[in-house]
Amino acid sequence: MKMNTSKQLSYWLRHHPEDVGIELDKEGWTDLDILIQKANEQGFNFTLELIEETVRSSDKQRFAIKDGKIRANQGHSVDVDIKFTKAIPPDVLYHGTASKVMDKILKEGLDKMKRHHVHLSDNPETAMKVGMRHGKPVVIKIDAKQMVKDGIEFYKSENNVWLTESVHTRYFDWRVFRT
Repeated sequence: MKMNTSKQLSYWLRHHPEDVGIELDKEGWTDLDILIQKANEQGFNFTLELIEETVRSSDKQRFAIKDGKIRANQGHSVDVDIKFTKAIPPDVLYHGTASKVMDKILKEGLDKMKRHHVHLSDNPETAMKVGMRHGKPVVIKIDAKQMVKDGIEFYKSENNVWLTESVHTRYFDWRVFRT
């Protein structure tokens, strides 16, 4: 149930709050009690304890709870304005994706597409896990140090995901694509 709870929360809090009848404020927060009520009206068996345990046990820390509210930490396709902390990343970052989209990535680089940012990791293992969710995984090693030198800004989410607007192919380390 936890995995289904996490997926359902991600769907509502990142992409389709209207499907459960909630509203997100400008920073992506919604009232936790209302979320539980609306979810249960649709046949879900959500409790405060279940949601708190889902948030606490999430290996990726996708959500935050604060002052009776909940939000997704990043990855939104809906219009929210989360105040991410601008930060200098480690010299190398990683992006996990699926091999089926590599032709496009090799031509166009990494783009945020419908999300607010490109998501990057500070370790290849996490990137590999992300890539596996979408098919045969590929990990792209990225020269973040050069990106910073070139004036590209990075942000760090509350759950330690590195975010940027896009990554041009010139910052890819061509030797380290893995499947």
